[in-house]
Amino acid sequence: MQNTLQWYPGHMAKTRRLIEDNLKMIDVVVEILDARIPFSGRNPNFDDIIKNKPRLLVMNKADLADRRRTDMWISWYNERGIKVIPVSCATGMGINRVLNESRALVSDRIERDGKKGRTRTLKLMMVGIPNVGKSSLINRLLGKASTRTGDRPGVTKGKQWLRIKGDAELLDTPGLLPPKFEDQELAKRLAYTGAIKDEVINTELLAYSLCEYLRDEYPEQVKERYKIAEDISSLEGYELLERIGRRRGFVISGGEVDTERAANMVLDELRGCKIGNITLETPKNFDK
Repeated sequence: MQNTLQWYPGHMAKTRRLIEDNLKMIDVVVEILDARIPFSGRNPNFDDIIKNKPRLLVMNKADLADRRRTDMWISWYNERGIKVIPVSCATGMGINRVLNESRALVSDRIERDGKKGRTRTLKLMMVGIPNVGKSSLINRLLGKASTRTGDRPGVTKGKQWLRIKGDAELLDTPGLLPPKFEDQELAKRLAYTGAIKDEVINTELLAYSLCEYLRDEYPEQVKERYKIAEDISSLEGYELLERIGRRRGFVISGGEVDTERAANMVLDELRGCKIGNITLETPKNFDK
């Protein structure tokens, strides 16, 4: 990417205040992740904001991720005492578990209120970085499309309280990125999945680095998707992107490859799961 990514729009500072101001009335914080970036896709500031409030991690878009790596991440989080479930808003997988697991986290409070003859309304707060499918998950929980959804960051703009089945309410909050990215590799993984707007990124440089990752971790999927017969293990990222662009016919005057067009296509096809079920990090990258 052309520059170190540093951005913190004003609406994100407002979102942090919204979360902090409403935490005291919340039973469980449901943090939604993109299953393809189960570590990089978490805002590290949430730990400081949410502190000891009961929390459920929901790995959304699990249908797009590498199932073997998803299982590795679930075990990794469980070993650290964090409850995590994989879900897919596209297929409905795991949706019913969100409320069940949230209630289990505060079952003692629910039981205590029941003994006093009170029915406790479970209050959830939905948080996550942009573009993890938070609104789509809420729509699934509601059983109807009552919040706006989109495939770009920043669709949800304000505070929304919504009642869902089984005496539960949830507070939706806009996506919240950290104020800056100290780790540029982490920032790249966010950008691969579309959590950071393409408009602030050099997409060709981003695609070069993505091609190098796919070359090392998912070479057969790349070769099959783009009909490349040769060994790609020694190719640099820009060389692999050129091969891909040439195979797709993205050739301009003089026989050169339109690498900008190829870059946008590779990023779009990763995000649409057309290259295959890809997870962009493993726990071993973060075991220190």
